[in-house]
Amino acid sequence: MPTYIALIHKDADSDYGVSFPDFPGCITAGSTIDEAKDLAQEALAFHLEGLLADGDRIPAPSRLEDILADPQNADAVAFLVVPVHLPASKTVRVNISVPEDTLRQIDAAAKQRGLSRSSFLVQAARRSLAPPEGA
Repeated sequence: MPTYIALIHKDADSDYGVSFPDFPGCITAGSTIDEAKDLAQEALAFHLEGLLADGDRIPAPSRLEDILADPQNADAVAFLVVPVHLPASKTVRVNISVPEDTLRQIDAAAKQRGLSRSSFLVQAARRSLAPPEGA
């Protein structure tokens, strides 16, 4: 999988926002730089997974020089992101029951991170299913 350039944006009194010039709409945020970096990797993987599921093409990564030449990116810090492994399995629609207040919390957290409800739930499940660090 190719490496893509992500941009970190930080305004006063805000989290560290991350965007991908090659993928408009693929955004995330974290309260620390490390959290933003980790969530960027996951956000990119989920975005690519969605593109593939929809039959869309994955663009080649842009050149850093071209991204930094855009005046909108003047205050951003660029870093490279290699998306986590994309699962080979097909995405399946499921119907689950969730308490209403929990669903509101899920939707708010997903929106804050620039994710869909489904992407947020899949990320949470994958984190929960992952083996403990150092194991």
